[in-house]
Amino acid sequence: MTVTTATGVSARATAPASGRLLLAGALAGPVFFASAITQMLTREGFDITRHPISQLSTGDLGWIQILTFVLAGTGALALAAGVRRALTEGVGRRALPILVGLFGAGLVAAGIFTMDPEKGFPAGTPEGPVAQMSWHGVAHSASAAVAFTALAVAAIVMTVRCARRKATLPAVLSALAGLVLLVPMSPGYMSIQIAVNGLVAFTWTTVLAVSLRRAA
Repeated sequence: MTVTTATGVSARATAPASGRLLLAGALAGPVFFASAITQMLTREGFDITRHPISQLSTGDLGWIQILTFVLAGTGALALAAGVRRALTEGVGRRALPILVGLFGAGLVAAGIFTMDPEKGFPAGTPEGPVAQMSWHGVAHSASAAVAFTALAVAAIVMTVRCARRKATLPAVLSALAGLVLLVPMSPGYMSIQIAVNGLVAFTWTTVLAVSLRRAA
C-alpha cells in the first residue's frame, strides 16, 4: 500500500524493521543536542560564541562528544536506510538515501577525527587559534563540510519533490533549510553559525523521519 504524507512524501507502509530505522533517525538530532547542550553548560571554559560544538571532542572528557557524533551519525545512516525502504517513487527516491547517508557517514568521521584544541579550550589551552591544523583537524573539517553539503543538497531535492506534489509549505521549509546550510561560514561568527546549521540539519532529518513513520 502506498500513502502520501502531509509533506508530499510518498511512502509505502513500512515493515517493523523500517520503522525502527526511521525511529533511530528521528532520535539522532535530539540525542546530539541533549548531549552537546549538557556539555556546553558543564564543561569549564567552553563558550559557544568562541568555540564550535566540535571542540567539545577535545580534552579529557572529549570522548563524550566523540561518542555523540558517532551515535548521531549512526542514526542518520539508519535514517538513510529507512528512506531507501520507504520511498518507492518520485523525485529523489534514489538520491535522498545516498545524500542522507553521506551526512551520517560525515558525522561519524567528524567524531573519529577530532579538531584541535584552541582559543583557551579545553581549560589550559593557549588563547588564540591553533598555529597549524593537525591532519585529524583537517579531516574533521573536511568530513563536516561533506556532511552538511550533502544534507543541503538533500533538502533541495526534497524541495523539488514537494513542489511537484504541490506541497507548498514543506517545499518552502526544505528550501530554507538547504539555503541556510549553504551559506558560507563567517569567520567572526563561525561557532554560532555551526550551531545554527546543526540545529537546522537535525530538525530537517527529524521531521523527515517522523513524516515517513506516520505514513506507515
